[in-house]
Amino acid sequence: MSGILRLPCRMASSCASLPASLLRPAAYVGGSWIQSSTTFPVLDPATGRELVQVVDCGPKECREAVRAAAEAFRSWRDVSSKERSVLLRRWYDLMIQNKDDLARIITAENGKPTKEALGEIVYAAGFLEWFSEEARRIYGDVISVPMKDRRAVVLKQPVGVASIITPWNFPSAMITRKVGAALAAGCTVVVKPAEDTPLSALALAELAHQAGIPAGVYNVVPCSREKAPAVGEVLCTDPLVAKISFTGSTATGKILLRYAADSVKRVSMELGGHAPFIVFDSADVDRAAAGALASKFRNSGQTCVCTNRFLVQKGIHDAFVKKLSALMGKELRVGNGFDEGVTQGPLINERAVDKVEHHVKDAVSQGAHVVAGGKRCDVGKNFYEPTLLSNVSTQMLCAREETFGPLAPVIKFDTEEEAVAIANSANVGLAGYFYSQDPAQIWRVAEQLEVGMVGVNEGLLSSVECPFGGVKQSGLGREGSRYGIDEYLEVKYVCFGGL
Repeated sequence: MSGILRLPCRMASSCASLPASLLRPAAYVGGSWIQSSTTFPVLDPATGRELVQVVDCGPKECREAVRAAAEAFRSWRDVSSKERSVLLRRWYDLMIQNKDDLARIITAENGKPTKEALGEIVYAAGFLEWFSEEARRIYGDVISVPMKDRRAVVLKQPVGVASIITPWNFPSAMITRKVGAALAAGCTVVVKPAEDTPLSALALAELAHQAGIPAGVYNVVPCSREKAPAVGEVLCTDPLVAKISFTGSTATGKILLRYAADSVKRVSMELGGHAPFIVFDSADVDRAAAGALASKFRNSGQTCVCTNRFLVQKGIHDAFVKKLSALMGKELRVGNGFDEGVTQGPLINERAVDKVEHHVKDAVSQGAHVVAGGKRCDVGKNFYEPTLLSNVSTQMLCAREETFGPLAPVIKFDTEEEAVAIANSANVGLAGYFYSQDPAQIWRVAEQLEVGMVGVNEGLLSSVECPFGGVKQSGLGREGSRYGIDEYLEVKYVCFGGL
């Protein structure tokens, strides 16, 4: 095909040695490392080679972890907020001291480039720092009532044992964002990390142990893909579990919600996204293209807030596509995450590559034009070239489904109303972005977009201080920020009479 920009690919190098002090292949339950008769392999997605065999927990081990968390909750809920704060801060300090080793673990099991992995560790540690501070800001309330002989107060108390089920794309940050809030509130947790990336969760357990987090407060039960449904069911149905926090697909989230409904457990869900990125004619096209590159290709497009659909107004469309294509050729390099200069690592597995390839072929078969990339990369089976498509319609799969990969489809639109309608047509609403220099338009569109988070003239919006979450089928509740700790607290009203 003419006009295709071929992006250079770097040959994968051998994985750097992993830190033995943090490489823990066992489950962490009740403050002890637990072995099992069965294990499963953790693979390097860049090379396909086995990194280590990890204990494969089943329902039995999971119930033991829940019991350990329930036992620990009896004392942890009464630990002073100051002491919880000190322990979380100590955990944070250890993460920062070990950030290079933790980043190597992420690159090995997840594939993201070392620079991105290091950025994730700093971001992940930030949640422990933030919630170490928020632990001391859990305030109740005093309510004025009309009866002279009564006084009314409101207490906030921890909900209890929380099941924490996390994805592979941010194997450290998705844990600390949940666990930091839970422990600050006085809850205990059982973490089930994704089967692709359990090593980060177990390394965090080692540092939690070193920080002095009491036995049973933080537990980790790794398991294989085959055992995940049974373990997930225990985590969502065990009567000792009071709260479920899950990040993952909308389909899996619905299954967990059905489990939780039987015993009416508290839930928070951060589910799938389908983020629109709108570029209006008034936008600064250079800033828009730079923001698009950052929003789309971080972690090779494997984030829930990555742009999935670019909507570009006709007056600026051609200039935007040209600039984004040029930036992709200049800034993006595909290869092993341990190699210097690489910005695009592998996708997590071959199924992820198959989905990107399917979306590209579907779009091209319906008339889309490949501007850049468009094929698998010869670095390895889990690599796909960063791809830019133009002449995309709303009927194509890439415009209707979350790709979760390095594919940037561009849809041309005429009016603001049309763009907002296309953006809001999805049944999910996690993040949305748009570029404009018209103040009135900025307010209109920011208010009209049906998403939980909006980036205005900004392609990266995650911050520990700000609430993270979506609307529609993108989930329930918020994480991070001062709102995140509320997900792990019950509100209790106490009335004092006869005064």
